[in-house]
Amino acid sequence: MRTTRRDFLATTGTLAAGAAALAALPEPAEAALRHVAAPRGPQPFVQPPMDAAIKELLQAALNGAQLAGASFADARIARTRRNFIITREQQIIEIVDTDTMGCGVRALVDGCWGFAATRTLTRDGVAQAAREAAATAKANRLARDRAVQLAPAPSLGERTWSNGFTIDPWSIPVEEKAALMLKANAEALKVPGVKYVFGQMFFVKEEKNYANTEGTLTAQTLVRSWAPMSITAVSKDFSDFQNRSADMAPQGRGWEAVLDAKLVENARKWGEDAAQKLTAKPVEPGKYDLVLHPSHLWLTIHESIGHPTELDRAYGYEANYAGTSFVAPPEKMLGELKYGPEFMNVQGDRSQAGGLSTVGYDDEGVAPDEFLIIKDGKLNDYQTTREQADWLTWWYEKTGRTPRSHGNSYADAWSSVQFQRMPNVSLLPGAKDLVWEDLIGATDQFGGQTFHEIKGGKIVGMLKDVAYQIRTPEFWNAMDMIGGKRSYQLGGSYFDGKGQPGQVNAVSHGSPPTRHRQITVINTGRKG
Repeated sequence: MRTTRRDFLATTGTLAAGAAALAALPEPAEAALRHVAAPRGPQPFVQPPMDAAIKELLQAALNGAQLAGASFADARIARTRRNFIITREQQIIEIVDTDTMGCGVRALVDGCWGFAATRTLTRDGVAQAAREAAATAKANRLARDRAVQLAPAPSLGERTWSNGFTIDPWSIPVEEKAALMLKANAEALKVPGVKYVFGQMFFVKEEKNYANTEGTLTAQTLVRSWAPMSITAVSKDFSDFQNRSADMAPQGRGWEAVLDAKLVENARKWGEDAAQKLTAKPVEPGKYDLVLHPSHLWLTIHESIGHPTELDRAYGYEANYAGTSFVAPPEKMLGELKYGPEFMNVQGDRSQAGGLSTVGYDDEGVAPDEFLIIKDGKLNDYQTTREQADWLTWWYEKTGRTPRSHGNSYADAWSSVQFQRMPNVSLLPGAKDLVWEDLIGATDQFGGQTFHEIKGGKIVGMLKDVAYQIRTPEFWNAMDMIGGKRSYQLGGSYFDGKGQPGQVNAVSHGSPPTRHRQITVINTGRKG
């Protein structure tokens, strides 16, 4: 399906499920935004050049900000579409289809930021938003704690990029999506003991056009897909219930990611795992060696490495909303904090194929780089934007590097101001080509996504009511084995919240399996 320029302009709000198709409105040409839908076929989607009319609008916004006193400004014209399908057993609970577009303008005046946004995609409309952004920046001078200094970023000229999806989810009829989900639910329900199944599909498409006063213009399209399932088995006497989630990780890919997940083929196995947990042996609390699978480990990476190494959190700017960071202050931690063993290396990037945070250019027009947050077991860097890179000038000079943004700026919509958001943060594979079975074979206790007891290097049964308690440095320093490249997998979070007002980011975390010695394990099912 092709979205015409007028179709795009007609999209001025959100669409409820089942709403009639949008009518094309006779808007001026300068307010048009071209989008070419991806073909259903093996070829990746190729981003077309930025529409000339969009360039005019972006330039009008930049001119408006500069005339109002901005020393730097950038503007984004973006369209964000979301499609959610939610089912339970053999019922469709909800179908959500939203579609929003507009222009956001950021202006830097006397070292302070201001931001404004508008749905009015005309030259006068975006110029007015730019003047409002500059006025807000001037008002913010009263509360300034430090003047904003932007790290240098090269002018990129005109660039295009897409994350290479091959099947646009919006080319798949909602009936086909729902039918696949219900069929997977039905397979899980065939397992004795399985009573409840929640199946969902989430799709997001971002079409972003960006320009700044330094001469960078970027146009890119990103698609993300996820089809989670939650399967619940209930004992015959209703005294116990156990859950099992699907193994499909959210991905920066199209409908092809859902097909590759083979939901129908795997649903019965996931249901059997849930049912098996009903008769599994409760874990005995104590200290155990844990072998952790990437499908489990990604969340630990997210919470114990990803969030603590956000530089704004480390400097206390998230304290009112999300707390502070133990990886602070940076002046005492960089190059000194022993996060884990010497073979531990954690990379921040926005380049991994299929990554949720993978982009060609961030929302400041920066081409992101790959950087080691943890190098040889020690804290080596933080996640940064152009503004934040200036805060670490002393560290970059000490280590012989030029201060630069790592390309970690992101806004979840045209109406949201961009700020530092997490890139893909991943534990890199070890030098030895070890796989899951190698770590199991070298272990005498247990590990899991679902948890299984290991004795003599073999899995001997499933355990339930398992949770472990950790303090981050001790947990990572207790890691004594790590898988190699063949065992590396991506997991991730589709709905990672941050900021006030809150914004949602999607981010992937890759890792191989790992083994951790003598970790405290508790039984979550015991009373008293």
